[in-house]
Amino acid sequence: MHEFSLIADLFKKVETVVRENDAEYASKITIQLGALAHISPDHLKEHIDQASPGTPIEGAEIEINLTSEEHPQAQEIVLESLEIDK
Repeated sequence: MHEFSLIADLFKKVETVVRENDAEYASKITIQLGALAHISPDHLKEHIDQASPGTPIEGAEIEINLTSEEHPQAQEIVLESLEIDK
């Protein structure tokens, strides 16, 4: 269940940035996935794809960069960058 809260938080962050920029959707999302976040990049991508229909994330290109175990955010999913389209 921890992964669902991390993904929900990610969606909220993306939706906030999209809304604050008067945009309709995100075209590319770059995510930093902590090596200790207890989810693989493929599994994270599956969750995002399943949850994105009808959201500003739907159809966005998703890039996931895995951190090392020593990274300070090794247990987190972090929004690294976001490209938006109006």
